[in-house]
Amino acid sequence: MESPEPATGARCGPTRSPRQKMASLTDEKDHPSAAGQAGGGERKPMEGRHMQIGEVADRTGLSLRTIRHYEEVGLALPTARSQGGFRLYTDDDVARLLVIKRMKPLDFTLEEMRDLLDILDRLRSGGLDEPTRTDLTKRLAVYRSLVEERCEKIRTRLADAEQFSAELSAELRRHRPAG
Repeated sequence: MESPEPATGARCGPTRSPRQKMASLTDEKDHPSAAGQAGGGERKPMEGRHMQIGEVADRTGLSLRTIRHYEEVGLALPTARSQGGFRLYTDDDVARLLVIKRMKPLDFTLEEMRDLLDILDRLRSGGLDEPTRTDLTKRLAVYRSLVEERCEKIRTRLADAEQFSAELSAELRRHRPAG
């Protein structure tokens, strides 16, 4: 399977998990279920290059509305906000949005997206004990199988669509005026 994250050049600042990003946006003491919620609270100082939402939209091919929606449902949170309240994203945030974008045509539910992103984040963060790593790897394998099944369905639908297109082309050739 292709790596879910594209090569994006130099990374800006330290890699942070979504929970760490959320902690920078929300005071978790006051909001214990902060995952999936945007809020105020103290923000960590910005390090490295940050992009505003328009540049992120250009780089991902996603609309501003879609990016905001992914924030609202807790899938992709901006790393920080500017003094003026603008969302600020890093290359890691862009990579995460591209992973989400790849899940969409495979009909992943929001819950499946959250779960798979959590698995990937935890595996990539390292420092896991062996039972946890094994469990996460097994869960990742289940998603890999699910993706393969869904890809096969898409290939079948594409083959059906191509066959239909060929039939229409043949029909057009039969009914074209001679000459």
